[in-house]
Parts: sequence; structure tokens; C-alpha cells
Amino acid sequence: MQLPEDFDIERYADARLVEAEKVTRACRVYEAWESIGATVNPVGSTAMGLLCKHRDIDFHVYTDKLDIADSFRAILQICTDKNATRLECRNLSETEECCLEWHVWYTLDSEEWQIDMIQILKGSTFDGYFERIAARIREVLTPETRRTILQLKYQTPETEHIAGIEYYQAVLADNVRTYAEFEEWRREHPLTGICTWCP
Repeated sequence: MQLPEDFDIERYADARLVEAEKVTRACRVYEAWESIGATVNPVGSTAMGLLCKHRDIDFHVYTDKLDIADSFRAILQICTDKNATRLECRNLSETEECCLEWHVWYTLDSEEWQIDMIQILKGSTFDGYFERIAARIREVLTPETRRTILQLKYQTPETEHIAGIEYYQAVLADNVRTYAEFEEWRREHPLTGICTWCP
């Protein structure tokens, strides 16, 4: 998909970030998790200013233990809102990731957003890891590379499911600049498992 000549991708992305913040406030993510003593950190595309077409908001939630009953008390506060329409949970507490994945679909202003809340055991392997990657990406982003990443995301067909880190690594590490180059880059760099690349 080519961008129209008069389309301002950066203004579009900035507006998406405002919408994401509105959703976060409406569903009270921070308040819900903090009520059980958790620490909540924004991660992913919203934290880096790289949110584009896909309406998803990512958080890492840290607790001293992975107690599903406690976690449901937090999730209940989000899901009793009539705008929360679906909930999914994956229990990965016995894996290296040592986490519980919570996914809530929330509709605001007729748009459905996916809110991903990965509850991670404090002190485990990935405690703070992806926050550090996000901080590093923010440090090295330039206006030109941000624009390129946003354009690649916008040009991605809706049927393609591509991890954000693939865009960031392709553009920042390997100087990919067009969608055709990105497709070729992905063929040469298949993503398997968790990507730990950091600029």
C-alpha cells in the first residue's frame, strides 16, 4: 500500500497515541493493577511513539508473585466496564518467561483496542528487559527513521502479523527503507521465539 502524497504519517501516528492514552485512562489499567501492589510500565509501540494502524496497547506488569486469584481481582476491575468485550489469559508461569499474559479487548468511540498486559514475576529473566530495549530505541530514533518505521507499518497488509521489533531492527540495524526491502529482510531474518535484539 502506497501512502497518498498528502498523507502525514507522523500526524496520524501522533493522533493514534492520543487515542491510546484516552483508552488507557478509560479502562483504568494503572489503577486496577496498582490496587494489588503491582508496578505497571508501558512498553511496545506506544512507549516508543511508534503506534500506527494496529490498535494495541502494551504493558508489563510486575508483581512479587504470580497469584492468579490476585490477578483476577485486578482484571475484574477492567472487565466490569461495559466497554470491555473480551478477555484471554495464558499461564506461562512455569516457562522461562515466568509470566501471565492478559489480553483485554476494549471498545471506545466505536473502535476496538487490544490491551496486552504481561504480568511478570519480579526478579525473573525478563524483569525490565524490554523496557531497556524500548528506552534504547527511543534514544537512537531520528525523525527520518521514525517516519520510515511508521510508513512500513502503515503499508503492512492487515492480514500480516509482524512483531514491532522486526520493523525496528530492519530500519535501525540494517537500513531498510522500503516495504519491498522489508519483505526481503524478513525472508532473510525469520523471527523464531523472543527477539532479544537491541540497538
